[in-house]
Amino acid sequence: MAVIKNKKTNTYEVRTYYKDWTGVRKQKTKRGFKRKCDAQDWERAFKLKENRSLDMTFGDFVNIYLNDIKPRIKYNTWLTKKHIVDKKILPYFTDRKLQEIKTADIRQWQNMIMNHRDANGKGYSQVYLKTIHNQMSAILNHAVNFYDLKSNVARKAGSMGKEKSKEMLFWTKEEYTQFIEAVADKPISFYAFEIFYWCGLRMGELLALTPADLDFRSHTIRINKLDKDSGFEWIGEYDISADDLLSGNCRGKKIKEAKELLLEILADGAVEQNVIVKKSESRGMRLSITDKRKGDIR
Repeated sequence: MAVIKNKKTNTYEVRTYYKDWTGVRKQKTKRGFKRKCDAQDWERAFKLKENRSLDMTFGDFVNIYLNDIKPRIKYNTWLTKKHIVDKKILPYFTDRKLQEIKTADIRQWQNMIMNHRDANGKGYSQVYLKTIHNQMSAILNHAVNFYDLKSNVARKAGSMGKEKSKEMLFWTKEEYTQFIEAVADKPISFYAFEIFYWCGLRMGELLALTPADLDFRSHTIRINKLDKDSGFEWIGEYDISADDLLSGNCRGKKIKEAKELLLEILADGAVEQNVIVKKSESRGMRLSITDKRKGDIR
């Protein structure tokens, strides 16, 4: 290995050789260090990482862990793991040597995570606390199983949080209809909850919507980003068709379409009920015909 000063850029660079997992000798160059000591620190960390030494920092081992598991799990699962690691674990352990992390350190970290409160004074849920701990334990378990770490101190420290969440409650359509009528005089709230209920958006997705995301010609909402404070990373985009999702008992547009359909069907006079039903279903509507005493609608 060598640390060299680049006179043109007035910065330092590291040049070194290493063997990959197949035994092939390769060169590694890292440029742009403003100080020689920074280049030497990177050189030392790289050597420990390549030798799989447990003297490497926790942050360096996390990079190995994430690269190891990435081909073995779904990409969105990997992103979730990475988010938890980056936000909830690395800020506390990134510069600690892997083999020097003790059970007492894990307990102190757990206490800090459990005592965390947001701007509204709300802490993490019991299920999320459990998820964070499981991720820490998974990292150390990886080190035990594949890199000869002596023990998993996260397992020794004991868990935090609980696995099962409280029962999730859902509104029935009748309950939602009763609620939405109560906020009909508040346009912003009304349309927000209409999108929530009928399109199934999350809070972060709704907050990130812009006028450009609404296509009134194709009746489509484009979901391609999240609110900056949502805490998740976007991994793709998809379209939600209002005509597909609003199944006939929605307000506004569907009611108007139903009226127009009836006027169109009855323009030439009376028709059988089953004709109305078939035509409405072909357009994604469900019309309730309550007059069962007659065989047709006028």
